[in-house]
Amino acid sequence: MTAVDLSTRIANVELQSYIMNASGPKCTSFDELKAISQSASAAVVTKSCTIEAREGNPLPRYQNLALGSIQSMGLPNLGYQAYLAMMADLKAQGKPVVVSVSGFSIEDNVKMVSAFMESEADLIEVNFSCPNIPGKAQVAYDFEQTKQSLAALSELGDKPIGIKLAPYFDMSHFVAMADIINQFPVKFVTCINSIGNTLVIDPHTEQPIIKPKGGFGGLCGEYIKPVGLANVRAFRELLNDDVSVIGVGGINTGIDAFEYLLAGADAVQIATCFEKQGPECFARIESELKQFMGSKDYMTVAQAKGQLKPL
Repeated sequence: MTAVDLSTRIANVELQSYIMNASGPKCTSFDELKAISQSASAAVVTKSCTIEAREGNPLPRYQNLALGSIQSMGLPNLGYQAYLAMMADLKAQGKPVVVSVSGFSIEDNVKMVSAFMESEADLIEVNFSCPNIPGKAQVAYDFEQTKQSLAALSELGDKPIGIKLAPYFDMSHFVAMADIINQFPVKFVTCINSIGNTLVIDPHTEQPIIKPKGGFGGLCGEYIKPVGLANVRAFRELLNDDVSVIGVGGINTGIDAFEYLLAGADAVQIATCFEKQGPECFARIESELKQFMGSKDYMTVAQAKGQLKPL
């Protein structure tokens, strides 16, 4: 029997598998990133970096839930210069490197993206959707700021730039964002980030279960898979064909990954499952995806991608 081929492409970067880590869990230090490079993850995605190093929000800021997690991490990271210094060594591990940047202003993002344009990074993912910084609005929900940001970032160099998007819930917002993205040389979108400003309460203590922002945090994991699938599907239908779509949200099994493939995702990223299970999850999900695709006679990603059948 012919083996299922999960190789895919984001912008001009070849990936040997459909599955990689998402920026967020276990990707802050060099040792964590090296562990990802030694796993079955198709690429190494860094923690979203800021200009200066950050400790993040006060503890407790992450709690597991039955079907996912809630977190308000606050972008703990080593600062962009530390990740710049790691790029050559990360690349030497043998896999594509996706650097995630999350500035607090257009100027921050321009400075960081300009620097990574001169690095060994393969792809630059600009995070427009961190919902857990007190006092900072998500760029992804401000369409005018998104347009200004993309205009500035588009002038900085030749490495492929993508943007990580917040979840959208209204079709007019999908259309408005897609119209903006289609005006610029954005090479990929990553959707979705966690669903921001959710609240989980412990009825026994009568308190929220995380501390920052009075308990408001980003909901992650299986809870958000239907939202992730909807966002991938909508953007795949609305964006230019040369814009890749990376799906994120609630992928715990190969069948979950296959659903994102049907919705039109060119690749998927794993966050909460990786947080809970460690890097072994990548090989397991890849194996399950190959097995399920083979059972349906799909031998390549291209054969199944976007093949969602209408009722």
